[in-house]
Amino acid sequence: MQVKKLISIVIPAFNEGDCVPILYEGIAKVIDQLNNYDFEVIIVDNGSFDHTFDELKKVSEKDNRFKILKLTRNCGPDGGISAGLKFAKGDAAIITYADLEDPPEMFAKFLEKWEEGYQHVYGITRARQGTWLRKQNAKLFYFLINKLTKNGVPKNVADFRLVDRKVYEAMNQITEKNRFLRGLFSWLNYKSIGIPYDRNLKRAAGKSKATTFVVIAVALRAIMIFSNFPLRIAGFVGGATSVFSFLGIIYFSTQYFLFDNLPFNGFGTIICFMLLMFGIMFMMIWIIGEYIALIYDEVKGRPLFLVEEAIGF
Repeated sequence: MQVKKLISIVIPAFNEGDCVPILYEGIAKVIDQLNNYDFEVIIVDNGSFDHTFDELKKVSEKDNRFKILKLTRNCGPDGGISAGLKFAKGDAAIITYADLEDPPEMFAKFLEKWEEGYQHVYGITRARQGTWLRKQNAKLFYFLINKLTKNGVPKNVADFRLVDRKVYEAMNQITEKNRFLRGLFSWLNYKSIGIPYDRNLKRAAGKSKATTFVVIAVALRAIMIFSNFPLRIAGFVGGATSVFSFLGIIYFSTQYFLFDNLPFNGFGTIICFMLLMFGIMFMMIWIIGEYIALIYDEVKGRPLFLVEEAIGF
């Protein structure tokens, strides 16, 4: 009798108590049909303060394929996924979210590509939900991160993916605290392929935690984690400003000496110019401060996550 391959499904969940019953039904229905594999479903309660953990315990008691990790605090989506991958035992791991925006029906296609020899199969969303501003922010982010990483992060790539055991074990060796997993999986550079898919337009239940400001903050941090180009901007802007100021001094000095009787009332211009320079300077200091903050997070040496309770392992 041939031993079935084990597939781990890793799902971070933060305040998704209303989603859990629907999540269980959706995942169980799909993996029951994929009877050529065995499954373990690791759901990570990422510091929830609603009834998520209570609902997860009910699911684990009903179906022993579902295993629960309760973290002491919210570590962000990437931290929650990293916790699940640390406990995974599968020959491959599928990463998805508790809101079911990423359809579990894609599991079969991921596994098909994995069986063909691809070690990293990632989903590429055809369309995004949200406001016009949210969609434009996403387009800008993927354009920038794609260019700054030299096509390392494909446009519209999602966290929804399958990774071979070699890949997630390599990921488990990475110790940095500030993580952008979409970039790190690409950086590992295993044999990869993307599959376009249609994301569900509505989440299973509850409200999205990814507000516009949260998404922008994550995007900025991701860019800084994977590129030092923002630091170079300070040099470019400083050099350009110096040249502009030098030319301005020559111009106004020439005007003064050539036209002695020309009235010159440039105090407003000078004040605006000084305010502009101060604004640019403080912007550059902010960029440098963000990089220092990332370094500070790393040198503190705190663990990426702390497990309060593990059920089913």
